[in-house]
Amino acid sequence: MREYRKFYIDGQWTDPAQSETFEVVNPATEEVAGIVALGSAADVDKAVGAARRAFPGWSGTSREQRLGVLRNILDLYQQRMGDLASALTEEMGAPKALAGGFQVNLGLGHLTTAIDVLEHFTFEEQRGGTLIAKEPIGVCGLITPWNWPLNQIAVKVFPALATGCTMVLKPSEQSPFSAQVFAEILHEAGVPAGVFNLVQGDGAGVGRAISGHPDIDMVSFTGSTRAGADIAAAAAVGVKRVTQELGGKGPNVILDDADFAANVGAGVATMMVNSGQTCSAGSRMLVPGERMAEAIDIAAQTLSQITVGDPEGDFSIGPVVSKAQFDKIQSLIQKGIDEGATLVGGGVGRPDGLAVGYYVQPTVFADVKNDMTIAREEIFGPVLTILGYDSIDHAVDIANDTEYGLAAFVAGADLEQARSVARRIRAGNITINGAFDFGAPFGGYKKSGNGREWGEFGFHDYLEIKAVIGYAAEDGAE
Repeated sequence: MREYRKFYIDGQWTDPAQSETFEVVNPATEEVAGIVALGSAADVDKAVGAARRAFPGWSGTSREQRLGVLRNILDLYQQRMGDLASALTEEMGAPKALAGGFQVNLGLGHLTTAIDVLEHFTFEEQRGGTLIAKEPIGVCGLITPWNWPLNQIAVKVFPALATGCTMVLKPSEQSPFSAQVFAEILHEAGVPAGVFNLVQGDGAGVGRAISGHPDIDMVSFTGSTRAGADIAAAAAVGVKRVTQELGGKGPNVILDDADFAANVGAGVATMMVNSGQTCSAGSRMLVPGERMAEAIDIAAQTLSQITVGDPEGDFSIGPVVSKAQFDKIQSLIQKGIDEGATLVGGGVGRPDGLAVGYYVQPTVFADVKNDMTIAREEIFGPVLTILGYDSIDHAVDIANDTEYGLAAFVAGADLEQARSVARRIRAGNITINGAFDFGAPFGGYKKSGNGREWGEFGFHDYLEIKAVIGYAAEDGAE
């Protein structure tokens, strides 16, 4: 059993201000997998103080110095990918293939991308007689979720380091193990004391203290829309910059000329990855209404190939992260049945043969109307809804009829038509025909948040823009 009873503050592992701890439950076994200390406002204050003291030095480093540190991190991250993967499997039930594959490799991809961006990023430019300088914003509070732990840590920590900021990281108390290993990597890589600090804890004890701390200049949060609103309200008192990546209810628009079998099948399978615990998932599949029966057949066939079981074994998906999450998903599946959607497969209760663990049956509903609860609320589990549309205009209307706007997907053989549909959807990140790009900005419209992460755009929120007017004489001026 893991025991993490210290925080990483000012370059060393330190005892917390209080003795309260949190039991991390392995969702596959429902048994305690480890103990982590729960931080308090006093721990946050200590970490922020360290970050504030470290800021002048780190913000004054050269591009080459920061690149050197990031490359050291890259070497050590690659060496410890197995440790990171094991932590992910224990804390959140990610199957070994997923944990050691996409979960860990997302963090790696964001690290190599940050290095590439930093090598060429323009921090200063002259426009006439005015110098435009982009300077690190200061001390950053980084609050990350449990569903893609390394991805969310990476898209915050690496841009913050690259731009010269210092930081305090609070990972989710549901997935603290991978963050501890991550902190060990940064320490060994030679990140200067105080530049990166880790305080474990929950939202009430640590998240709120970070959001309202007067010496934190910027808060970056990924999580639920409800929690995001609370964080923004707490940060508003100090007029902090707040960036948020929040909930989603992404449309997956399959146009009539798309390879229907391939795209419906892929949409079902992709929805189930990570047990459906993905805010950018295409959880609302839109298909031509007259092809609903065909979509149902394909979905049923795909479901029959998705296996659920012990994440240490060879299964497609493991459990969801907690009993609270399991109970929420079960209630929403029942709601879908009660509201009259067609249950293609799955349903309430655990899969056959799995009496222990927070396992959810991969579930698909068809003939869904966009005013049904399962089409409106973010379920955050392996549950897909299939909706029919009458025309492209109707499909776009359904896609945009949501309070969210994080991600969307469009599939079609006619690229110009797919592009046209993508342009009309109100979402921050839209994928055409399964493309992928680490450099593309990621973030939401509407209640899905504000600000952007990933690639070059991920640097911008960590920078202040300074205009020095009269820095140089205009041409012709005396």
